[in-house]
Amino acid sequence: MGKVMNDMIFSHEKLDVYKTSLKFAMFVSSLTEDLKELNRHVRDQLIRAALSIELKIAEGNGKRGVPERKRFFQIARGSAMECAACLDLLVCFGACGHPKVTPGKQLLYRIVSMLSRMTEVADETVGDEMARYGEK
Repeated sequence: MGKVMNDMIFSHEKLDVYKTSLKFAMFVSSLTEDLKELNRHVRDQLIRAALSIELKIAEGNGKRGVPERKRFFQIARGSAMECAACLDLLVCFGACGHPKVTPGKQLLYRIVSMLSRMTEVADETVGDEMARYGEK
């Protein structure tokens, strides 16, 4: 039974953008452990938005229709942008310094770049294997 479980992998688990979003979720979990009650609203919103990224990527990748799949990737992109704003707010409120949020912002930049490319393709395929991120 263990071997069968190790061989089972869902298509979204192969996506670089999904793997990167999981890294960001781990970053958020670590970052928010030390936030004081004063910043709970931003903390809670950041956690929700971070979870939404990988959930929408997984859900979108499971859709058969290209327009619907793109829509879920666009929603995931919006959640990533929301996370970036939450990190900015934490810095503005003095809850975290720039050095502490920079790794998260770097992951978000990569996530947004990948999701942008995944939703811009003009043909009938949508996936992250076709995109070269960070190149213009």
